[in-house]
Amino acid sequence: MSWISKARRVASRCLTPLALRAAKAYVAGERLEDALAVADRLADRGLGATVGYWDAPNEAPSTVADAYLEGVRALAGREHAYLSIKVPSLQYRPELMGEVVAEAMRQRVRLHFDALSPETVDPSRALFEQFLDAGAELSFTLPGRWSRSVDDAAWAVERGVMVRVVKGQWPDPAAPNRDPSEGFLEVIDALAGRARHVAVASHDVPLAIEAINRLRNADTSCGLELLYGLPMPRSLEMADRLAVGVHVYVPYGRAYLPYALSRVRSNPRILWWLVRDAVLACCATSPADRDEHELADARKG
Repeated sequence: MSWISKARRVASRCLTPLALRAAKAYVAGERLEDALAVADRLADRGLGATVGYWDAPNEAPSTVADAYLEGVRALAGREHAYLSIKVPSLQYRPELMGEVVAEAMRQRVRLHFDALSPETVDPSRALFEQFLDAGAELSFTLPGRWSRSVDDAAWAVERGVMVRVVKGQWPDPAAPNRDPSEGFLEVIDALAGRARHVAVASHDVPLAIEAINRLRNADTSCGLELLYGLPMPRSLEMADRLAVGVHVYVPYGRAYLPYALSRVRSNPRILWWLVRDAVLACCATSPADRDEHELADARKG
């Protein structure tokens, strides 16, 4: 084993507890009620909420489905709020997906299919297709980091599906060096003038501005989506300036950052964020308190 490999192994052992502790800064809490409390505060500020349950590793698919059903019922009647789900956590079981979709239709709550790793796209799309005409509002995530997402954008356009565009955390095995920002805009261009609605999901302010401008120039409905726990003031200021609607993705459940360690090498700032968020997770009364101050500061100026 080389000294580099040894160093990486030591760093991983040291950083894993830090990443797990830091992850607490990115979830509203362990319970759905925690996420709903954040959603209410966001609504008071004119911001929408995307609620998502983060299940624990190896959690039973039926348990995850129950959490999704609970989320759908809780979001019924809440304006500008919808539920994000992770289809692989249901192990692609159509009977579980069918229960969730049927409840979403009854409660008139949108279900959004989150993106995970590239190998999950085809089975997720297949399940999406199976329930596309079931009567519920369904939407789908397209990561710019994956070369296939341009073709997936054409698929979404053809079916009139609302789309969330993200940079993507997992590299594309077919194009591991693909630039996520360039890919992001390629997907935006594939959707501009064609898609029903596009959520621009990025805290990269220059990238978000460029994406929103391209969509608006093509008369495409769009909005901005941010992640709870990440810095928001500059993004919210930009959204106010462009008069674009904002949703904040509010996870709850198991605090877990599966990609944090793998990204430290490519972006050293993440190490600082892990340290900062680990401290906040220990010292803050709650992540919601920290977000309360951040939202207030952003809206002041």
